[in-house]
Amino acid sequence: MNRNGNTYTFLYAAIMVILVAAVLASVSMALKPRQTRNFEIEKKKNILASVNIESDATNAEKIYAEKILNEYVVNVNGEQVDGDAFNTDLKKERAKDANEMVLPIFEFQTEEGLKYVLPLRGAGLWGPVWGFVSLNDDMNTIYGANFDHEGETPGLGAEISTVAFEEAFVGKKLFDNTGKLVSILVAKVGQVAPEEHKVDGISGGTITSKGLEKMLLDDFTSYQEFLNKKK
Repeated sequence: MNRNGNTYTFLYAAIMVILVAAVLASVSMALKPRQTRNFEIEKKKNILASVNIESDATNAEKIYAEKILNEYVVNVNGEQVDGDAFNTDLKKERAKDANEMVLPIFEFQTEEGLKYVLPLRGAGLWGPVWGFVSLNDDMNTIYGANFDHEGETPGLGAEISTVAFEEAFVGKKLFDNTGKLVSILVAKVGQVAPEEHKVDGISGGTITSKGLEKMLLDDFTSYQEFLNKKK
């Protein structure tokens, strides 16, 4: 056995692994500011889309700065507390006790008046789903919606991020005539519900549709005290 040869091979492989890891770490660190900026721009585009304002990577930041009036966080009692709305991670907040959780609110001025944007997060079939829903100042009527997902099936569950699906939410109501929060039913074919509380689910994407429906109910419930205070 050639011990010297084996030792040389082992050392060479170890050095190469260390060098490659160092290069990858350096590249990752160099790209992080750009990745963070791209994430922020994409988030601003999605928030703007929820208030029916079109934007792209070149103008999203400018439009966002012009249209946003306020951003803040509230607790589950609907009280404004200290916090950074834009950088609040709903996944982390959902893991906290209810009395420690904070919820982001974004206020936008549109041509049709003041709108309140509520970020949402839930689970689909293959991974998380999330979105932003804007409300009129009655804190009941949906003005716009924008949804996205991590890995839902193209042509099926992934349809939640299409304009046609999102537009179906416009004008729907969160509360019934008695003031009870009923949210929005993402209905299967033939499923009966009042039209003001129902949108058609995705054909072939039942689990994703129901995951989105649960997300809406869970998160609107968390925001309920805030909505009631603003009515």
